[in-house]
Amino acid sequence: MGWIFNLEGVAYGWQARSHASTARKLIIERGGLQDSVFRPSCGRMGNTNLDLWKGLGEEAKKALATRDYNSGDLKEKLHSGRADAREVVGDALPPELRIPGVEVFHRRVYQQRYRGYFAEFAREGEGLAGKIGMWPNQWATALMFAGTSKGFHIHPPAIPADTTPEAWFQRLFVTEPENYALRPYDQEQWDMMFFIQGQAEMFLVDERAGMPRRKMRFIIEGDDMPGPNNVGVVIPAGVAHAIRCVSSKDLIMVYGTSTRFIPENEGRIEHAIETPTAPPDWETYWNRS
Repeated sequence: MGWIFNLEGVAYGWQARSHASTARKLIIERGGLQDSVFRPSCGRMGNTNLDLWKGLGEEAKKALATRDYNSGDLKEKLHSGRADAREVVGDALPPELRIPGVEVFHRRVYQQRYRGYFAEFAREGEGLAGKIGMWPNQWATALMFAGTSKGFHIHPPAIPADTTPEAWFQRLFVTEPENYALRPYDQEQWDMMFFIQGQAEMFLVDERAGMPRRKMRFIIEGDDMPGPNNVGVVIPAGVAHAIRCVSSKDLIMVYGTSTRFIPENEGRIEHAIETPTAPPDWETYWNRS
């Protein structure tokens, strides 16, 4: 007899030699301790409790916490960083959680046995790029060392002279959300990002005037990890974005922009992580006259 584990390593039932019984998880709070206890609803174990932590001392029990990797709704996961890219692809993400204009679309990585793998980024006029009518004017690549971060970056939205930002965004994303021809791709920078190697944690915050300040935080896996978390991401102007390399590998990305690089359009918010300082004693020594 033994435990059955799901793919995330969470025990969810019992396996007997002759049959498997279902189980329900009971959270027992005792002081500062939350014990995960599994009680079979049927089978030879009957209603006997299994106290997983009875072998620990009292101080350790008070300090102990357990984590359920399946807990939390999608909104909570999007804010805490526990969402996977596959959970925010297309219509999988409810409208009330979406940042208008942000698109996350699946990419398939083809395994080529004995050689490696192959994957496309996008095709002009086809798929998501064709649907929203965006195609980059400039392509670039970037590498982030393992354990590093960059952002938040943001690009200024182009607002027509005869309207207000609030009214313009209302028209673009609420009143006429599928009128993609309205979007001034040639006047403001939209990003289309792809990840080739490593794992990226992406942070998105809607900072456009009059729009709900929604946030999305999720994990993207590079082409070297083929699966449902291989995605492309479209980020509109006015949406702050940051990336953190969360694997032991360097992160390699390729991205296209709807306009060519213009330095004055490269805004920064809370970006001190990009400019780490030397140790304080070094700074004191260096700045000594």
